[in-house]
Amino acid sequence: MDNNVEWYLKKRVDRTLESLKNNNMKGYYIEKREQLFEILKNLIIEKSIIGIGDSITLSETGVIDFLREGNYEFLDKYRDGITSEEKKQIYIQNFSADTFICSTNALTENGELYNIDGNGSRVAPMIYGPKQVIIVVGINKIVKNIEEAEKRVRNYAAPIDAKRLDKDTPCTKLGYCVDCKSPNRICNHFISIRGQFVKDRIKVIIGEELGY
Repeated sequence: MDNNVEWYLKKRVDRTLESLKNNNMKGYYIEKREQLFEILKNLIIEKSIIGIGDSITLSETGVIDFLREGNYEFLDKYRDGITSEEKKQIYIQNFSADTFICSTNALTENGELYNIDGNGSRVAPMIYGPKQVIIVVGINKIVKNIEEAEKRVRNYAAPIDAKRLDKDTPCTKLGYCVDCKSPNRICNHFISIRGQFVKDRIKVIIGEELGY
């Protein structure tokens, strides 16, 4: 990476980390993927209950395999042969998890997490329930403010995710959001998390470009 670009991105990360701290959330910055697993090992207690949200980022980084291979009670929504009913039960169990791990659709320099969700099974445990929430996010998802966050998610992340899920929606044909009323839309819950009562309950790990 060009040194000047690297300098610019690091300054943006530094502002974001400081804002997360001011919002009662703990921020981390990692330069290498291996550092992610070091942090996770330090944060997650062995034999504790771990839930996850739907996330390309977790797949790309190998977090799902890390949890499967570790000494954890992993609520694995991706396991082979899982039924729809079993998956629904996992969504409920996630509220009682010791740790919930997911990504976020956008992270602002003001330390705000912005997400659009279909059924709420990812954003709900982020807001309430699990003792600890760990969010793994690529540096590519950092934006200036909430307005930029919504634009990013509506016109980039959501159409790509809808395409991944093979949804029959206007955005999978046009490539951008038209605020449709389709019954198949994944944009049902627009959530911004701007702070926490419990200090450092939410921990945000920022790394290389990841996910949508």
